[in-house]
Amino acid sequence: MKKIQKIALTGLFAAMITVMTAYICHIPVGTNGGYVHFGDALIYLAAGLLPMPYAIAAAAIGGGLADLLTAPVWAISTIIIKSAICLPFTAKKEKIICPRNVIALVISGAITILGYAVAEGIMFGNWAAAFAGATGSLVQAGGSAVIFLVLGFALDKANIRKFMKN
Repeated sequence: MKKIQKIALTGLFAAMITVMTAYICHIPVGTNGGYVHFGDALIYLAAGLLPMPYAIAAAAIGGGLADLLTAPVWAISTIIIKSAICLPFTAKKEKIICPRNVIALVISGAITILGYAVAEGIMFGNWAAAFAGATGSLVQAGGSAVIFLVLGFALDKANIRKFMKN
């Protein structure tokens, strides 16, 4: 894949992540402006398709823009957390759904849950509420994992890697 194609796909993923996070299945939770969404599924997909720097850029830009549009207080935390959830994935395998990317779903889910709990604790000074609110992050990570698996299997079946190599 040429550099211009990688940049274009990064931009497309950033836009899709923004829309999916900010507007599709956007469910407000708690009193601190947080919300549950399934935009992480597209972050996982970007991390399974794009080389790491591009996936991180798509995640940070997409997640950050979604928060700037809906819950600006979370934008900095989101940029850091969404960048980190890309790290366990690989785009170097023949298939999107490979053992490493399945394991990455668990690791990324843990990063999401702990990351937002720590961010909430730091921002609002209430550590008990921060960890009590981890249920929303668990739903978000779990739901996004299911959507990622469905999309990943579909794209693997369509042999998307063949088209991306040319």
